[in-house]
Amino acid sequence: QTQLVESGGGLVQPGGSLKLSCAASGFTLDYTAITWFRQAPGKEREGVSCINGNGGITNYADFVEGRFTISKDNAKNTVYLEMNNLKPEDTAIYYCAADPSWYARLSCRFEADFVSWGQGTQVTVSS
Repeated sequence: QTQLVESGGGLVQPGGSLKLSCAASGFTLDYTAITWFRQAPGKEREGVSCINGNGGITNYADFVEGRFTISKDNAKNTVYLEMNNLKPEDTAIYYCAADPSWYARLSCRFEADFVSWGQGTQVTVSS
């Protein structure tokens, strides 16, 4: 059974930091791209960042503006999203999703036939 489990969310003040984790089980991330999404109340889901199978290719949404860093530890089968200088508008539920297609070996993307989704972790940025 393939599964993704997010963790690391919480309440943080503006300007603070959080590090989210996306742990995979039932499949290896060696050849799988992982994309982080977020969805705020009343808004559509949007792509945040992604990383390809070997971790050599990363992409970020424009609104990240250099504040987030995605990384991958294939030995731990886990992808991380380190978020710094958080803003109230970053408040959302953050999800990770897996793309094991051939494309994942080359790059990563925000639109794909994702085969597995996590349950999400809440990030709240508020003073």
